[in-house]
Amino acid sequence: MTPLELRSDPPLEIHGGIPRALGTQPSSPVRRPAQLATLLVGCRDQQGAVSALAQLLESHGVRVQNADQHADRNAKLFFQRLRFDLSTLTTDRSSLEKGVREICERLGMEYRLYGDRRRRTAILVSKQDHCLYDLLARHRSGELNCEIAAIISNHPDAEPIAKHFGIAFHHLPIAKDRKHLQEAQVIDLLYQYGVELVVLARYMQILSNDFVERFPTRIINIHHSFLPAFIGANPYRQAHEKGVKLIGATSHYVTAELDLGPIIEQETDRCSHRDTVEDLVRKGRDLEKRVLAAALRYHLEDRIMVYAGKTVVFD
Repeated sequence: MTPLELRSDPPLEIHGGIPRALGTQPSSPVRRPAQLATLLVGCRDQQGAVSALAQLLESHGVRVQNADQHADRNAKLFFQRLRFDLSTLTTDRSSLEKGVREICERLGMEYRLYGDRRRRTAILVSKQDHCLYDLLARHRSGELNCEIAAIISNHPDAEPIAKHFGIAFHHLPIAKDRKHLQEAQVIDLLYQYGVELVVLARYMQILSNDFVERFPTRIINIHHSFLPAFIGANPYRQAHEKGVKLIGATSHYVTAELDLGPIIEQETDRCSHRDTVEDLVRKGRDLEKRVLAAALRYHLEDRIMVYAGKTVVFD
């Protein structure tokens, strides 16, 4: 089977129900707040996988709220995302995790089990701040369920924005021929803050293989969708000169291959001969903001599975 690259976030934290004292009679049911968790599985396409997982969860008393699945007929692979409520759990965390592990091992499934929690996230940015400001505004409104631990930049421009939102800001300039030292400082900060996810919000630097390998499928990038055309400076001016009729933006996980990581989200917008370079830039920035925010939200909601250099993104 083609190896899957499911994210290895910390394991699920389940809090079991309080056992009823012996000899007491159940009173009217107490409605407990939902405790949501997510199970992602991937395996060879086979009969019995769906029913086995459903029966397991039912036997532990948890209620499935949403189930989504995908079969790659060419690769003969099956993927599923199960979203369930632990507030009705009749066993305990260890028993449920053991049951999941046993079934997945028996069926040859790779799996990840996640509890709802706010992942510690860092945003890296250079001079362009439109994506940064958009993410911070969405985070403040509650749209992005994460904890933004720090903003790191190779320029000082974004410091007032970080201060406005009450987030730690670190300016780490890059001296000529000393880029590796600046990157080592960035990595040290990420570890100090306990960062689990890195977002490149127009961070105009190429990350080393060492950096990328430390955060596999946990670095999200955004760029214009002209690639591989219009490489280098002023891509929108180049596009304007060629009279393009579509512009777009792409978010993806960062890999050692520059801008070729598994794609998470893309959007396009029409343009015409009437559009100026400034019009194209404005449209492009709007796309970049939406596409990056969507990719981050999908990751935080455990909707993404990566395999064979591409993604399954569940609705």
